[in-house]
Amino acid sequence: MKDFSKYEGIIPAFYACYDSEGRVSGLAVRALAKYLLDKGVKGLYVGGSSGECIYQSVAERKETLENVMAEVGGKMTIIAHVACNNTADSQELAAHAESLGVDAIASIPPIYFHLPPRGIAKYWNDMSAAAPNTDFIIYNIPQLAGVSLSVPLLKEMQKNPRVIGVKNSSMPVQDIQMWHDEGAFVFNGPDEQLLSGLAAGAGGGIGGTYAAMPELYLEILRCFRSGELAKGQQVQNECCHIIYQMCSAQGNLYAVMKEIIRLQGGPDVGGVRAPLPNLEPEDQAVAVQAHKMIQAAIAKFC
Repeated sequence: MKDFSKYEGIIPAFYACYDSEGRVSGLAVRALAKYLLDKGVKGLYVGGSSGECIYQSVAERKETLENVMAEVGGKMTIIAHVACNNTADSQELAAHAESLGVDAIASIPPIYFHLPPRGIAKYWNDMSAAAPNTDFIIYNIPQLAGVSLSVPLLKEMQKNPRVIGVKNSSMPVQDIQMWHDEGAFVFNGPDEQLLSGLAAGAGGGIGGTYAAMPELYLEILRCFRSGELAKGQQVQNECCHIIYQMCSAQGNLYAVMKEIIRLQGGPDVGGVRAPLPNLEPEDQAVAVQAHKMIQAAIAKFC
């Protein structure tokens, strides 16, 4: 029986960090990692959607992970998303992540071309073979990847002893129950349903908005564990309203959340990389209002 305790908790998806010229900034990466360590979260999920991975080079993704590990490695659980849209680059990132001592690597399925299940399994297993001493996590996000994890594909992947679980970002909570029933450790993905995901069997959560308001998600987890479900529902509901406020901006959601962190006294980690749209001038009011909502919710619930 594997010990999943290092994965049980709130794990923010780590944001891409840029300097004023739009280059990856190691200093900003370290500052954000330290900021989140001090917030008391369980770990960090590096190089995924929130890390703008599809818009970064292999070298930039390595640089980000190297700086995260230099700052908080050994102090937090670190999961490195290493998928690229070709196997060779994915293997290179997987081997690099293992050399740094991450706790796990993770991967979406290949995007654009829809591969058959055996092709997806080979892609994941080839990647895992490049990091033979590191846990592997399947990232199921069908609404963006265009491919859904199935029970037969999960069972095939579980023949690989390094496969420990699923980061589930599909919207049906039932999926969490299915993966959990197959013996996988499941991370809840959709932030709007963390409480429901925990109730369905998720052991923790990985979320894109966690870094902007970690206190509230830590409180949802605490409420679930202590049986304070009525309060947990209230906090979850407030998180949803804050997310709706963030999404009302015209600029990209990650740009909004980076601005919120800055408003909260956190590090300035820059904007987002084109073609993602940066904040429009009128978005500043959206970010300020979301910031105020977060602070009010923390004061009320935490």
